[in-house]
Amino acid sequence: MHLSLSSLLPSTYLSPSTPPFILILSKNQNSALLFPTPSNFYSQSSLKYTNTTTVSIKQNTFELTLLVMENLFRLADHDEFFSRRCVWVNGPVIVGAGPSGLATAACLREQGVPFVVLERAECIASLWQKRTYDRLKLHLPKQFCQLPKLPFPEDFPEYPTKRQFIEYLESYAKHFEINPQFNECVQSARYDETSGLWRVKTVSTAGSTRNEIEYICRWLVVATGENAERVMPEIEGLNEFCGGVSHACEYKSGEKFSGKKVLVVGCGNSGMEVSLDLCNHNASPSMVVRSSVHVLPKEVLGKSTFELAVMMMKWLPLWLVDKLLLILAWLVLGNIEKYGLKRPSMGPLELKNETGKTPVLDLGALAKIKSGDIKVIPGIKRFTRNQVELVNGQKLDVDSVVLATGYRSNVPSWLQEGELFSKNGFPKAASPHGWKGNAGLYAVGFSRRGLSGASSDAMKIAQDIGTVWKAETKQQKKRTTACHRRCISQF
Repeated sequence: MHLSLSSLLPSTYLSPSTPPFILILSKNQNSALLFPTPSNFYSQSSLKYTNTTTVSIKQNTFELTLLVMENLFRLADHDEFFSRRCVWVNGPVIVGAGPSGLATAACLREQGVPFVVLERAECIASLWQKRTYDRLKLHLPKQFCQLPKLPFPEDFPEYPTKRQFIEYLESYAKHFEINPQFNECVQSARYDETSGLWRVKTVSTAGSTRNEIEYICRWLVVATGENAERVMPEIEGLNEFCGGVSHACEYKSGEKFSGKKVLVVGCGNSGMEVSLDLCNHNASPSMVVRSSVHVLPKEVLGKSTFELAVMMMKWLPLWLVDKLLLILAWLVLGNIEKYGLKRPSMGPLELKNETGKTPVLDLGALAKIKSGDIKVIPGIKRFTRNQVELVNGQKLDVDSVVLATGYRSNVPSWLQEGELFSKNGFPKAASPHGWKGNAGLYAVGFSRRGLSGASSDAMKIAQDIGTVWKAETKQQKKRTTACHRRCISQF
């Protein structure tokens, strides 16, 4: 079988004649390695080449075609292009192999669209595998957390554990034959208007070698998510503090903190659960609460609070659902303001939609706060060597500090684009309109609606790309058939 770039790229991306160019096409045609001259040729399968205009060699892994062409992709900066290993992706590049990236890849697989997934870590779902504490379970019922096309196993509990969720994601990737390129950290991605293609530059850190690769693609899916990088607050004197300081992403268990006085900075879901875990391991946690926070019961009369909210949203306006949730919270939890937990003026769902701030689902921390096992304290003024001074002037002896200060998007650090994404790394358009940008750019996992929002975006992205892919593939087959007939008639 003879392969050429015309079978991979729209004709508008190609122009005729001179410098020799080598294309190594993967067997499944998902991607191809591109090299400018035979002297620079690097073959992953150690194939020999012949210096003729066109030659095809079939192997188990690759089919090699030596092509003669000029101005590949119409890229202006040829020196930079030819100085690195380049890979043409016959479909979209997905950046990130977390739940959002896997969901998008699975939906593309169902559409018959090839893809490449890039992941900076050496495993899928690195946030879940490497940066979460041991006691973590899904806070929402599993039916709201499953990814498209494959539900959780029936024998999983309503709230799967961290280990069970990771097992589900691994089986999900295996089921849909998703094989990410691991240890590839994206350094930059930009749209080349001259060629009409995306150029994604990565650094591969496998082993002791450092390899630079540039992926060339028509579609780019950003799936790095809302929690790509930890947020480290700047607090006066923290660097001089003699005790241990760690972020919640490094916290695994309260076992090593037994008998110690631990300051937990942050009162979101992570801060509350870390404080509870510390209590359960005989530590003495003090939780810093600087701002107002919504605390809701995990369940009401055996029914998930989130599920109740979803049901009510089908019939009632958001403001009324918020009112009902707060009444239920008061009935179940009582008045929490007398314990130092002031509620925001905005309702929990409205606050989530407007700011992305998630209400805290109580897993038992509130009972420890009421009993005094978890102390609620105001904001921090400064640290000294062995103490923390609070804004009210109080000073506390502290052995260790856990910063439950959250995460942020890292998109602005590598994506050179200003239309779809804002400076904070989130789409400018609010959900459900922030999944699609211009020039083949997409965002998944940024809707602030958890895994269900990511799944919804993934299905829309795959449908959008699949529609174009199928139309062009159908058109290409017609052109190929016509070409073959002309070739036969000449014999």
